Amino acid sequence: MKDGLRLPGDQPLDEVVERMIRVDHAGEYGAERIYAGQLAVLGRGDKGDLLRHMKAQEQVHLNTFRDLLRDRNVRPTALLPLWHMAGFALGAITAAMGTRAAMACTVAVEEAIDEHYANQTRNLGEDEPALRETIEKFRAEELEHRDIGLENEAEQARGYRALYAVIKTGCKVAVAISERV
Repeated sequence: MKDGLRLPGDQPLDEVVERMIRVDHAGEYGAERIYAGQLAVLGRGDKGDLLRHMKAQEQVHLNTFRDLLRDRNVRPTALLPLWHMAGFALGAITAAMGTRAAMACTVAVEEAIDEHYANQTRNLGEDEPALRETIEKFRAEELEHRDIGLENEAEQARGYRALYAVIKTGCKVAVAISERV
């Protein structure tokens, strides 16, 4: 499947959509956990309100994909317990490294999700217009989070390039695994 065009041998649309919903639920679950970890460390600081705002949006995303799992009878990833711990740990560790590192984490995660959601909407093409619209709306909010991170000196975090690369790569690996497992 490329740019919404289905070719002979492509995975059936219903299977593609199941994978999308599964991985998007997992990703939003992980994102909510990252912000929970960051709030556990930085919640009383000057960035607490920003983190609560982003966490609240992630919770809406998570609830939407949880409903889609139920409504479409899609099983969630078996890795939710891992993403529960890993997401919180990533958030707490980067927050413990300082506000800039927490914001660097946000930038890396949200850019990975932006790329992921862009690929999904491109692959859906004209199929599943309601799902595509939801993903596009959430993608815009993820980009808002990225911009918040950049506005709050993410790129000035100590070791930014390495931190960014490791976190973004980890997100891409988590996406690839969660689609299938």
